[in-house]
Amino acid sequence: MTRIEAISRRARLLGLAAFLAAAGIGCAAHAGVVSDFYSHKTVSLLIGFPPGGGYDTNGRLLARYLGRFIPGQPSVVASNAPGAGSMTDANRIFNDLPKDGTVLGMFASSAIMEPLLGNKAALFDPTKFSWIGSMSQETAYCGVWQAPGAVTSFAEMLKGPKDTIFGGGAPAAVTYQHPLILKNVLGAHIRLIPGYAGTRAIDLAMQRGEVNGICGLYTSSIRADFKDDVQSGRLKLVIQMGPKKSHAFGDIPSVYDYAKSDEQRAVLDLYFKQLVLGRPVAGPPGLPPDRLAALRQAFMATMKDKDFLAEASKVGLDIDPATADEVEKLLQHFAGFPPAIFAKARQAMSR
Repeated sequence: MTRIEAISRRARLLGLAAFLAAAGIGCAAHAGVVSDFYSHKTVSLLIGFPPGGGYDTNGRLLARYLGRFIPGQPSVVASNAPGAGSMTDANRIFNDLPKDGTVLGMFASSAIMEPLLGNKAALFDPTKFSWIGSMSQETAYCGVWQAPGAVTSFAEMLKGPKDTIFGGGAPAAVTYQHPLILKNVLGAHIRLIPGYAGTRAIDLAMQRGEVNGICGLYTSSIRADFKDDVQSGRLKLVIQMGPKKSHAFGDIPSVYDYAKSDEQRAVLDLYFKQLVLGRPVAGPPGLPPDRLAALRQAFMATMKDKDFLAEASKVGLDIDPATADEVEKLLQHFAGFPPAIFAKARQAMSR
């Protein structure tokens, strides 16, 4: 190497070092701006369901830890904002609430899908939320309260002729949607009574004998709120829904075991692959990019925190997070489904 080449190489290296140093200063300044914004502020986490259910348990646990990892360490306060199976919460966050990173929401994956299914009351585009991530990738179950004469398997529901009565929430809730899919796609003998405020209200209705069963019970909800009923046999889990089969509660058949055509499987995908978004968290569209990046990093740091995971385990919650990128890719995948599948999916919601 000549002296001139050596000097040139040294100059390039010095230039690169200066660039990296400047980038580091830029990153530090960037973090400092976010920290200054959040310092002494409160972040609201709106949970789209009433107190006492799985969303409430997950949301309040997240609120206790998330602020530790956001620059500036703001307080994070969870509150319940129920309505229309959490669609009211999604509408408000998308359209009405501050877009500065101080308001986040947790709502059902089923509510997120409503605009894609043609629900005109869903006033949002699911692909345009500022997605933070999802706390878990869930499997959902339907269970039947074991009163005299109750069915003990999904195969019995298919045979009939007696209807099994399920309690459900609002049309955007999984407690409403899942029984209708079993009825209208797979032909189960089911009758739905909608309008219950949440899983707790349906649970009480089962115990009073108003309804026979409940759907939309996530693994984490069963472990946190229905463990004794399932273990004792009072609540018999008869079928599971999700992108992969779980053996968490024994050998329970999957909804996919009963699909008879590719079209049926595609409709089931539309409703049940969304369970990757078990407990999704999002902000309004248009959050400042630096704050959105900080919130996403804080969320994933929370999901790995040993104290957070220990408390989650204590209350029976399974933490299996999905990143914001995974959420966005899944929603883009759903948005690309052919119109015929969406038409069949809408027919599945006919009562």
